[in-house]
Amino acid sequence: MLLSNALIGLREGLEAVLVVSILVAFLVRTERRRALPLVWIGVAVAVALSVGLGALLTYTAASLSFEAQEAFGGIASIVAVVFVTGMIFWMRKAGRTLAAQLRGQLDGALELGPAAVITVAFFSVGREGMETAVFFFSSVQSAGGGTVLPLIGFVVGIALAVLLGFLFYAGAVRINLSKFFTVTGVLLVFVAAGVLAYGLHDLQEAGLLPGLHTLAFDVSAYVSPTSWYGALLKGIFNFSPQTTVVEAIAWLGYVVVVLPLFLRPHRGTAAVQPAATSSEVTE
Repeated sequence: MLLSNALIGLREGLEAVLVVSILVAFLVRTERRRALPLVWIGVAVAVALSVGLGALLTYTAASLSFEAQEAFGGIASIVAVVFVTGMIFWMRKAGRTLAAQLRGQLDGALELGPAAVITVAFFSVGREGMETAVFFFSSVQSAGGGTVLPLIGFVVGIALAVLLGFLFYAGAVRINLSKFFTVTGVLLVFVAAGVLAYGLHDLQEAGLLPGLHTLAFDVSAYVSPTSWYGALLKGIFNFSPQTTVVEAIAWLGYVVVVLPLFLRPHRGTAAVQPAATSSEVTE
């Protein structure tokens, strides 16, 4: 759980940090620093709403019966997979033009007034925050509760994202964001496949899907969940030594379909040009 959640925290956190960096840099370089507090208000509201969503999901699940908890957790896992999948494809498509789009939106908002600036900042950061909240809840559910590893992973990932964002903004670090998001996107495909499989397993335990005792394989005699390698496979890929046929089909089907689509070449000559480096994002 630690590694996969750190990856999610890093990926989502870095997207949010880059968005904030673009907005702040635009205001600073156009001599409109007075609007900076409005951007921070929008960011703070988005963060607070995301934390509130995570707390609401956790509280709701805790008040349910076992079967209802499994159903709720399974649905949340599937929603998290949808969010993560959409996120990696959205960044793949919009990464090259993200800075220009945000600058244009903020420029227009400045003409409309303070409320518009707060709204732009809120929605620019809020999407990543909502995705992170749902994925965090799903990770806690799959970890079985009683462990702080998912929280530690997210905190570590987000802390690294904030540090990298500061270094990007200060010009101390240069990185090709296209390559970074491609590598993390590939890793997230496998993480999301594991979350999908676990979510379907929850639905099986809730009695909403059949095949709970129909196993595709059972390697529990060779891969102990308490071993370091068993914990590593569980933490990164949500691997279970006892995997049902439904889980195996879902995991394999997701990877086989999503991974080639994510790695396929961009269409058009303009699309194949390298994405901006981190230093260019805040220009």
